[in-house]
Amino acid sequence: MAVPKRKMSRSNTRSRRANWKATAVQTVACPQCKSPKLPHTACSVCGTYNGRQVLEV
Repeated sequence: MAVPKRKMSRSNTRSRRANWKATAVQTVACPQCKSPKLPHTACSVCGTYNGRQVLEV
């Protein structure tokens, strides 16, 4: 197992951790009802996917 030879300074540790962030969820507009939805999923408002009704809402 790899073990560090020297202690990492606070500034190096904090600058490394500063780049580890979450990204916002991407949404697209539903072509039927124009509500935001996740891409490649059925719309939870109107229940359509790829131009057809797949869920009963």
